[in-house]
Amino acid sequence: MSNEVAHLRLAAQHITQDDFAKPEEVVKHMLAMQAQDYGGGLWSIGLRTKNCTQADVEKAITDHKIVRIWPMRGTLHFVHADDVHWMLELLAPRATAAAKTRRLALGLTDEVMDEAEAVIRKALTGGKYLRRNELMQILTDQIKGIEIGNNQAGHIFRNFGERGIVCFGPNDGKQPTFALLDDWVPKAGLFDRDKALRGLTCRYFTSHGPALLTDLSGWAGLTMVDVKRGVELAGNKLQTLEVGGKMYYFAADTPKDASETAFLLPGFDEYLLGYKDRSAVLEVEYSNKIVPGGNGMFLPTIVLNGQVVGTWKRTTRKSTVNITLLPFEHSSSLKQTVGLAAERYGQFVGSDVTVS
Repeated sequence: MSNEVAHLRLAAQHITQDDFAKPEEVVKHMLAMQAQDYGGGLWSIGLRTKNCTQADVEKAITDHKIVRIWPMRGTLHFVHADDVHWMLELLAPRATAAAKTRRLALGLTDEVMDEAEAVIRKALTGGKYLRRNELMQILTDQIKGIEIGNNQAGHIFRNFGERGIVCFGPNDGKQPTFALLDDWVPKAGLFDRDKALRGLTCRYFTSHGPALLTDLSGWAGLTMVDVKRGVELAGNKLQTLEVGGKMYYFAADTPKDASETAFLLPGFDEYLLGYKDRSAVLEVEYSNKIVPGGNGMFLPTIVLNGQVVGTWKRTTRKSTVNITLLPFEHSSSLKQTVGLAAERYGQFVGSDVTVS
């Protein structure tokens, strides 16, 4: 298989170009970055930012420059503050509608959700933010039909996030909090669907290209009709590349990186999760090693020469992090090859690193 697609993606995703100075610049470029694994999401941003630490990324969140919310597919992402409102309007309604049957099965009728919204708004008005368990206690105290411990909480806050009511606030210790989105990031300007669709299409293929039309459809939760409309609106901003009978789209000015550098990517990183078809960077025979048992939990990956060649895990002991490499195939040189990547991860989390 040609490795051209993989190397173009490494450059487009700024994995081999850490020339962004600030975490919010990375998120702006990437458009949206998986964030259901909070720590992994921070590292996804950090590895694409020059001289970045975990504290730097969390400060950008606390400063309201990066927002953690459900913009599409019912999945948590980090989104730049400038993009959160229009992305929710364009992409979230389909996911919200698809989840309605499950909400009703949990007793979350439209009437109950309306009551819950009023209570949540009152509790958070004025720039306040509270932990999820605190908000759930308030809801259970005031609304009949809402109970703690019956799986309602996730659906309540996801629904309010998709509707632009709440977003994640700053962490309270190690616990996440929620704030009112309009307090956290005030809405500006009117929504223009064609403008949003064009911007989404151009920016996805700029940051994730080369990618297939079906990749964009799966990533954003868009219909193929909308995807083709977006490409039409993008015009000459995009170019195509045919590989193995597949037509890939990417930005006309995407640089090609031929580096054989190794990278340690977190689970759920956009290098894999950003595509429906992952065959350009991951051999199908190894897919089950990335998502063991197909349980939806993506393990951290080792990337070498553009290809996913194994997984890794970390063990933290006081001020030291041990990184254990789990290559798909035996490699006597891999430990030495990933040395710089491991060192960079250590700098990010502020710990000494050993590799085994």
